[in-house]
Amino acid sequence: MNYLDKLKLLKECIRAKKQLVVSFSGGVDSAVLLKISHDVLGDSVIAVIINDETFSASGLESAREFVRTHGIRYEVIEITQLDDPNFSKNPKNRCYYCKKNYLKVLKEIAERECIQTIADGVNISDFEEHRPGIRASDEEGVWHPFVDAGLTKEDIRNIAKSMGLTLWNKPSDACLASRIPYGEKITEENLRMIELAESTIKEMGFLQVRVRLHGKIGRIEVIEEDIKKVLELRREIVPRLREIGFTYITLDLEGYRSGSMDEVLKS
Repeated sequence: MNYLDKLKLLKECIRAKKQLVVSFSGGVDSAVLLKISHDVLGDSVIAVIINDETFSASGLESAREFVRTHGIRYEVIEITQLDDPNFSKNPKNRCYYCKKNYLKVLKEIAERECIQTIADGVNISDFEEHRPGIRASDEEGVWHPFVDAGLTKEDIRNIAKSMGLTLWNKPSDACLASRIPYGEKITEENLRMIELAESTIKEMGFLQVRVRLHGKIGRIEVIEEDIKKVLELRREIVPRLREIGFTYITLDLEGYRSGSMDEVLKS
């Protein structure tokens, strides 16, 4: 089945639900789900954007811009994750507790709006990675439309492109906590260091950037084609990151790869 056939099936599944609360992060997956849901169901869809310490300011603004541009009903809910020790201690199943905290809010909104179904952008490709948050979603009865329609990440980007969405090739951007090694405490300070470091490097012309934080060491990941460019700009990057609070700045020679902090789980 090609992605267009899957898209047709997806629309049928969404239409059958009649109303949806969509968990919206501003990324490609949730954006495509939200736009299609709105196209099918109109104002019977509400997007919920959860803003916590792990969500960058640029990510929040991007999410707001998307819903406003497309005239989609939405709410931004402010919560804190750091007060939950199950999250801030940063265990290997941190995402499980994070998702549970999110879903308390989503379920409250669904109940208030008399909507029975909460949907997210989980897709077939996500099951290839360490995603304890999916278990939390399943426990709380969240619907994964892309999974039901058999859609992969590649399918979703193809659909986004066919729909004319400008974010179809937007780089993936996991929450800021994913830059901190398991077992190292998550704090407001280290999250803001990571956010500022990544935005600083992106301002120099890099699209896909991760700054992984190991104590006071910043480990920069960029795509392989950009490694040479980082080296060329090192005299600019190093002092800027030291001003932010990093003592040592390193470049990962393997380059960017999604979920690199999960590599310890395989050893």
